[in-house]
Amino acid sequence: MTFTATDIAKLLNGIIEGDKNAIVNGLSKIEEGTPGTLSFLANPKYTSYIYQSKASIVIVSKSFVAERTITPTLIRVDDPYSAFASLLEMYNQIKLNKSGISELAFISPSARIGKEVYIGAFAYIGDNTCVGDKTKIYPQCYVGDNTSIGSKTTLFSGVKVYSDNVIGNDCVIHAGAIIGADGFGFAPQSDDNYKKIAQIGNVIIEDNVEIGANTTIDRATLGSTIIRKGVKLDNLIQIAHNVEIGENTVIAAQSGVAGSGKVGRNCMIAAQVGIVGHLSVGNNVKIAGQSGISTSLPDESIVMGSPAFDAGKYKKAYVHFRNLQKLVDKVDELEKKIKEMESK
Repeated sequence: MTFTATDIAKLLNGIIEGDKNAIVNGLSKIEEGTPGTLSFLANPKYTSYIYQSKASIVIVSKSFVAERTITPTLIRVDDPYSAFASLLEMYNQIKLNKSGISELAFISPSARIGKEVYIGAFAYIGDNTCVGDKTKIYPQCYVGDNTSIGSKTTLFSGVKVYSDNVIGNDCVIHAGAIIGADGFGFAPQSDDNYKKIAQIGNVIIEDNVEIGANTTIDRATLGSTIIRKGVKLDNLIQIAHNVEIGENTVIAAQSGVAGSGKVGRNCMIAAQVGIVGHLSVGNNVKIAGQSGISTSLPDESIVMGSPAFDAGKYKKAYVHFRNLQKLVDKVDELEKKIKEMESK
């Protein structure tokens, strides 16, 4: 689609400086701007690029002062980063604005399908499943029996949702994610084998949740694995059976929460964090990357390390760890001197 500087200024409530009829049909980074693209300048570190940018339009702050001649048309706004983010969201909505049901999709006669729904080719919708209005289910998705999906939710290609699960409104589930596979439950037997414990619970995903590609959320043994509203999960995350993730918590890639773990509200968990099962992580907790959580954490904790402990203490201890060989050499030297003194 094509937009003029006037169109964009109206959307952003911005002020045009330059050609109001400048046209763009794509987006670019400020350092890679090409004719016909729209870019933005928010970080002062990138200011030098605006003087050589070939982008047709650049969004800048109202306080920006040019020191040299600038070729692109400028649109001045209060917050360039937020303004560009809004444009990205609108652009994405237009790009992903699909509708209609493919003749190659399978939809059970007992399924209930809402209005303005998109269901792509080779998607499967099971018995007694409900799909809400304006929801998009991309090709090759599988949605099992007795599942409920809310309105304005998107399942990208290859998502698998097992039976009896609940997904709320305004959720995004990226390609390859699996919702509701069996939890890892096996009982050791006297003959050293393991007997599978039936996983008869489900997964509940509340509103406004985003789940990254190839992330897996296991169904509960009994009851529900629960992802509360506003949670954001990155790619390649494992959420085990009967886990509960609190509202607006974010978890980065390759992290895992073991069975029956509870994570509170507004937590920030970095990449490659492992949380032991049956633990409780409080609200507003921050966990640094590659940390191992082996004990419950109170509200407001900031931890790092494996096993993790207070981040400030960890950093101080790490200074000594890096100098450990020097300390060992000093101790050896002191022991040698003491022995020499004792021998005299």
